[in-house]
Order: sequence, then C-alpha cells, then structure tokens
Amino acid sequence: MKSNLLKYEKELYKNNITLIAGVDEAGRGPLVGPVVAAAVILPKNYKLEGLNDSKQLSEKKRDEYYKILQKEAVSIGVGIVSAKEIDEINILEASRKAMYIALNNLDIKPEYILSDAMSLNDIDIPSKPIIHGDALSLSIAAASVIAKVTRDSIMYELDKKYPEYNFKKNKGYPTKEHLSLIKKYGINEEYRMSYKPVRNVLEEVKNEKENIKVMAE
Repeated sequence: MKSNLLKYEKELYKNNITLIAGVDEAGRGPLVGPVVAAAVILPKNYKLEGLNDSKQLSEKKRDEYYKILQKEAVSIGVGIVSAKEIDEINILEASRKAMYIALNNLDIKPEYILSDAMSLNDIDIPSKPIIHGDALSLSIAAASVIAKVTRDSIMYELDKKYPEYNFKKNKGYPTKEHLSLIKKYGINEEYRMSYKPVRNVLEEVKNEKENIKVMAE
C-alpha cells in the first residue's frame, strides 16, 4: 500500500475525527445503465495491501477487495441513479445525488467526508473534495472499488436481458464494437438518451425512416 494513502485520514485523526467516509462513483462515461456511488467508512489506520483506484485494478482484484471490504469496513452505503434520471438532471447532478444516497445508506453517520473531486455541500457533514482522490485516499479508493463492482454486477444482469449488446464486455462504455452494435440493434430503455452517441443513432434511425416514407410516397 502506498504510504501516503492515509495522508488525508491521518490529518483528521489528529483532530479526533475517525468516522471518515470516502465517497466515489462509477459509471459517468457509459451510454447505458445507472451511475453508482459508494460511501465507505474504514477502521482507523486501516491497511489493505494493494488497494488503489479501482480503474488501476484487475476485475479479479476488485472482486477480492470488494469481499474483504464487505467484511472489514465499519460501514458501506451504496447509491444508484437510473439512466432515465441521468437524462432528466444531467450526469454531474446524478453522480452527486448517488453520493448523497450512498451517504444516507451508511449505518453510522460519518464525522467527515472525503470525496473524489465532487463538492457535497447539501449535507450537514463537513467534507473535502480531492482531485484524483481515488488514487490519494484509501477511504475513497475503497469506495471506488465498491461502486465499480456494484455497477459491473448491474451490467452483467443487463447483459443477460440484452445479450446482443455485449454489456458483459463493454459495461456500457462507447467502445467501437458497442457503437456498431447499437447501430445494428438500435436503442433500448436502459440507454442514456441525452448522450451524444445515443442521440446520433436515434437521429440516424429517424432519418432512415423518413427516407423510407418519402420513397414509399
């Protein structure tokens, strides 16, 4: 474990603040599915060798850490905001809302919040947003793992429902293969209609239908 990953937590320990919630989200970039946030309170001076930003870890490692954190964390809360609501309030506000839901789902009220770059002002708990927090704070790194594994499990379920889109591989992100699949199969209700690649496909389909209509006339 990088020695400085408890730097922010240790500054708070000096002021007798030990119930520190790390907060992070997963799923801002995908075209499909919800955004998921997690809030995690770790024991004081917690150590978990190799725990880091979930994007830097293999899926196998993330799953391992997820199981360990479920047993060893003081408390874990998860927040999920749907694709429909992302379209209604935008992804930034949806990510923030998911974080508030995750914090409210903790069993214990934290004394302080460390968040990954997100300002959380609408809550009566002091907080600090940290740029690249998932690589700088162990609490936020733990939250990033919980959020990512939770969201991936949702995408595996969607893959069973819509196997033609290969969500188990692309997790909803706009890969070249995924973009070609949505052009082939169209858009289903799990997509974020406000995202440009999705809008582009809808526009193409609409234009094709209009062209067919004109040709038929």
